[in-house]
Amino acid sequence: MSDPGSTPLRHSPLHARHEALGATFAPFGGWEMPVQYAGDAGSGKGGVVAEHTATREAAGLFDVSHLGKVRISGTGAAAFVDRCLTNDLTRIVPGKAQYTLCCAEDGGVVDDLILYLVGDEEVFAVPNAANSAGVGKLLSAAAPDGITVTDEHDAHVVLAVQGPASARVLTEAGVLPGADDLGDTDLDYMAFLDVDWDGQAIRLCRTGYTGEHGYELIAPAEGAEVLWDALAAVVAEVGGRPAGLGARDTLRTEAGLPLHGQDLGPEITPNQARCGFAVGWKKAEFWGREALLAEREAGPRRRAWGLRATGRGIPRPHMPVTYGGSAVGETTSGTFSPTLKTGIALALLDTAAGLSEGDVVAIDVRGRPLECEVVSPPFVPSHVR
Repeated sequence: MSDPGSTPLRHSPLHARHEALGATFAPFGGWEMPVQYAGDAGSGKGGVVAEHTATREAAGLFDVSHLGKVRISGTGAAAFVDRCLTNDLTRIVPGKAQYTLCCAEDGGVVDDLILYLVGDEEVFAVPNAANSAGVGKLLSAAAPDGITVTDEHDAHVVLAVQGPASARVLTEAGVLPGADDLGDTDLDYMAFLDVDWDGQAIRLCRTGYTGEHGYELIAPAEGAEVLWDALAAVVAEVGGRPAGLGARDTLRTEAGLPLHGQDLGPEITPNQARCGFAVGWKKAEFWGREALLAEREAGPRRRAWGLRATGRGIPRPHMPVTYGGSAVGETTSGTFSPTLKTGIALALLDTAAGLSEGDVVAIDVRGRPLECEVVSPPFVPSHVR
């Protein structure tokens, strides 16, 4: 039972569809979202592993409408965003998206987000659910006259179609233009198109959070059920299925992708999380620049690594990691890998320990040591391109 004084959990516009599919729900970022779905009628086979496997082998359909939607517009909007966030927005052109970070002045990560560069005068940002309002407020407070920061969280749904059959799903559903329209090629990774589908304006982008070839669709909240139904029908035809946040987590962990609040956060800098690729080090200005440059020069005190269990046991976040009997860090994410059939974890390990790939450490799993090999993520090959 929720606290009577707490803020009620928000629901996706597709909540009724998830209920009809027998979803199990859980709170996430202030929203009640589907974690997993019931099995097919008669088969009884459902849940996280089935959804994970369907995404790796065919296609998974995810409702991630809890993600934020913030529009930054006005003369010089792109240049303004570039002065605030870490990545170099001048590296991309309109019609491309970019992964970037919103950092505090001490270098901690307020949030990680995707930017859609519409043009010099418009950028569309997709932050994490719990941080969307905070990122919007920071940008709004810093915005000069003539630039508007608009929270459009309730105006859109965000759906993700991920997996090797994702292009087929979107083509057969009529969302992805045919090959001739695209010059005999698919959308490039991190490119987006604004398309009209059944009278709905949809922003279609070659992005995702699974390590598979995939797409994310930003569509109007009104009428979202029609889009979901059309995609779900084709997903079923190709052997895929709807997938919840449980499979999303196992998929992104296998892909070595960080989750804000675990692998990134106010106490975990981009240098520590190995996210320096998302920092425009040569830029003259961005939030947290001086602290991050100083840490980079000195070397971070800890670094992110992957840990692959060599024995039986499932790592979870915040488990101590030891090497040669000495404490060297802790896990930040951990799960059972349905693909590898073993436990995997992301961990922050002390750089002073001198660990490298192939070393064997131990995770304290409820008082029992679980031996793990130190590896460089991803745990499974990436197919995003």
